[in-house]
Amino acid sequence: MQKIIPHLWFDKNASEAVAFYVTVFPNSQIQHSIQLRNTPSGDCDLLNFTLNGQELMAMGAGPEFRPTPAASFIVNYDPALFGNDEAEAKKELDRAWAALSEGGQALMPLDEYPFSKHYGWIQDRYGVSWQLMLSKPEGEPRPFIVPSLMFTGHNAGRASEAIDYYCSIFPNARKGAAHQYPEGSEQDPANTLMYADFQLEDIWIACMDSGYPHAFNFNEAFSLVITCADQEEIDYYANKLSADPRFEQCGWLKDKFGLSWQVSSAELETIMREGTQDEIDRVTQAIMPMKKLDIQKIHAAAKGDS
Repeated sequence: MQKIIPHLWFDKNASEAVAFYVTVFPNSQIQHSIQLRNTPSGDCDLLNFTLNGQELMAMGAGPEFRPTPAASFIVNYDPALFGNDEAEAKKELDRAWAALSEGGQALMPLDEYPFSKHYGWIQDRYGVSWQLMLSKPEGEPRPFIVPSLMFTGHNAGRASEAIDYYCSIFPNARKGAAHQYPEGSEQDPANTLMYADFQLEDIWIACMDSGYPHAFNFNEAFSLVITCADQEEIDYYANKLSADPRFEQCGWLKDKFGLSWQVSSAELETIMREGTQDEIDRVTQAIMPMKKLDIQKIHAAAKGDS
């Protein structure tokens, strides 16, 4: 299990969306699916799935939050993943683009750009955004799927600050590539980040600044789940990341950039994957009134102790 897992919030069609994604990307599968019953959003599907080895989660919890391009996924079609055959990598990219385009909207058309011979940014029929890229084989490889954060609106120009902030919190973190906007850029001041990435534990995350007047920012439709080993670790990440107590609920919180995190526990994840429906129901009701998760209460609820 990954330490940090991207999580997507859908309307009541999470199962449909995930079933679609595992057909779009190679070597992908649904690992586990359960139903959370009697939540404030009604009954919700919760799924764990992989896209070419990258673990993700999805929940169908209603129309309250919709995905925005502030959080997207870069998909690296590195020829090394396709037998060092660039033509095959491009063919697979085009196949995914065609599938994601059905009912979707191109945010940047599939074309040649200075940073990639073949790249496009698409928002699919469910609102999730994907940046499909024919990657250059040289340099340190990156995973097939890389979550990408756009710092725009009140966050514009803060991507470098965010990288420093996140890398200071997680013990296993490092910075990767960094490319700044040049002098004379139309909307973005020089020295803000055109593209950068960094590693937190076992996941790579990309980010960029954008000074354009986008009508979107981060929301709860995209979050990052941290699987903690014990209560001490839950307390550490909750205290470090939470910037506004109003958004603390069921282990969810928002940091100072408005990005949502879920500070979870390995025990809770095990119950959700392996527990009976009755155990899942009891634990679901136990965590509803919580802000920060309490492992002792979760354990007691799973056992049926009052």
